[in-house]
Amino acid sequence: MAAASTARHETRALLRAHLAAASGYRHITRHCPVCHRLLRLAAMESQDTAQEELESAERAAEEERAEPEDGA
Repeated sequence: MAAASTARHETRALLRAHLAAASGYRHITRHCPVCHRLLRLAAMESQDTAQEELESAERAAEEERAEPEDGA
């Protein structure tokens, strides 16, 4: 999970750096292929992180159900 966080941070840092460099021009984010690609990368990384968290929670729930109960 730390790797996903690092990758997301790096992608956002690249986007900020690109926007800072392009600020002197007539830059329109929605028409810029670099911005478009970086935004898609950031979105894909956040979806991957959410999917990993969901799978982890499902595994934990299955493990809880599989454990025998000490009550009877």
